[in-house]
Amino acid sequence: MSDHKIQQIRIHQILIPAKAVHSHGSGDVAGINSVILEVVTDTGLTGWGEASPWPVFTGTREGNAAALHVHLRPHLMGQDPVQVEKHMAMADRVLVGHPEAKAAMEMALLDITGQITGLQVCELVGARMRDDMGMSFSVANPDFNADLEDIAAMWEDGVRIFKFKTGFAEHSFDVMRAEKLRQLYGDEIDIRIDYNQGLRAYDAVRCIRDLEQFRPTFVEQPVKMHEREALAHITHVIDTPIMADESVFDPKGALYGAQIRIADVFSLKIMKSGGIRRALEVAAIARAAGIEVYGGCMFETGLAHAAGTHLMAAVPDLHLQAEFYMATYYAADDILVDPFPVRHGRIHVPTAPGLGVKVDPDKLAHYAQAEVLE
Repeated sequence: MSDHKIQQIRIHQILIPAKAVHSHGSGDVAGINSVILEVVTDTGLTGWGEASPWPVFTGTREGNAAALHVHLRPHLMGQDPVQVEKHMAMADRVLVGHPEAKAAMEMALLDITGQITGLQVCELVGARMRDDMGMSFSVANPDFNADLEDIAAMWEDGVRIFKFKTGFAEHSFDVMRAEKLRQLYGDEIDIRIDYNQGLRAYDAVRCIRDLEQFRPTFVEQPVKMHEREALAHITHVIDTPIMADESVFDPKGALYGAQIRIADVFSLKIMKSGGIRRALEVAAIARAAGIEVYGGCMFETGLAHAAGTHLMAAVPDLHLQAEFYMATYYAADDILVDPFPVRHGRIHVPTAPGLGVKVDPDKLAHYAQAEVLE
C-alpha cells in the first residue's frame, strides 16, 4: 500500500488532424480521435493515459469516454493508484469490452506508480530490455506520388522499414507500389505488407503470392478478423511469414491462435489487449508457441506511443521492431511538451520515471472536442 490516494479524474476528448489521409483495407482515417485520461493524487502527482479507438476495429471515442467517466471513475476515486492489478480486475468485472479505456486507466496508474517508485514503466512490468528499436512507417496515402515524397524524406531521416497498407484499391496498385520501392531502394528497404482484412479469403493466397516476388518481411491480416481458420490456412501454405492483428486481441485469443497456429507473428497493441500487462501476456503465449511479435499501434498521440514503447522495451525478444510513427510522421501536431523521441529511424525509450513524457495542457485545450468530464 502507498500513502497516495486518487483525488481527481479528468477525461479529455481530442481530435488532431492528420497530414494526409491514410487508406486501409478496413477504411480511411484522417486524424487522431483519442480520449486522454488525467488522474491526480492527493499528493500532487498526475498520471496520464490514452484510449485510442478505431470504430471499425476496437471501439469509439465517445464510448471510451463514457466507459471511463461513468463506469470506471467511481471505483477509482479515493483508491491507492499503486494497486494496478487490483484496479484492472475491477475494470474487467464491471465493464465488458472497452479495452482502450482499460488501457488508458492502466497507463495512468503505472505512470503514477513509476513517479512514486522512481522506476520507468518498462521496469515496473518487467525490465528495460532495450533502449531503442527500429521504426516502421505505414505507406497508406492513396496518392502514391505524395507517399514517395514522404518516403524519400524519411529515408533521409534514417527510416528503413516501410509497411504497405494494401487491399483498399486494385491489386495492380499494390503490386506497382511494392515494385517501385524495391526498384528505388533495392535490398536496403525492409518492405512489409498489411491488408487490414482487405482480401476475400478465397482469393487471398493468389494475391499474396503475387507480392512475394518483392520479398516482404511479413504479410499482416489479409482476411477478416473472424476468419481465423482461413488465416491459419494461409499461414500454412504461404512461404512469407503471416501476421495476425485483428484476429488476436487478448490472451484468450492468443491461446486459441497458438493452438491452431493462426499466424507466424502476433501484432502487440495496448489498445486491443486492454493494457500493457495483458499485451505482455499475449507476448508470453506467443513466445511459448514459437510465434514472433511486433510492436503495433492504433491512431495515437505521443502519449500512447510512449506506453507502447515501454511495452516493447519489456519484451524479451524483439526482431521485427515497432511502428510508433503517428506522432512524428502522421499527425499534424502532438500533445506532448517535448517531441516523441524518434531519431535516425529509431524509437527511443523514455528514461524518466513512469511513462517519461509530459502532456501539454494548452494542446489538450486546443484540440478538445467536448467539455472535460470530471
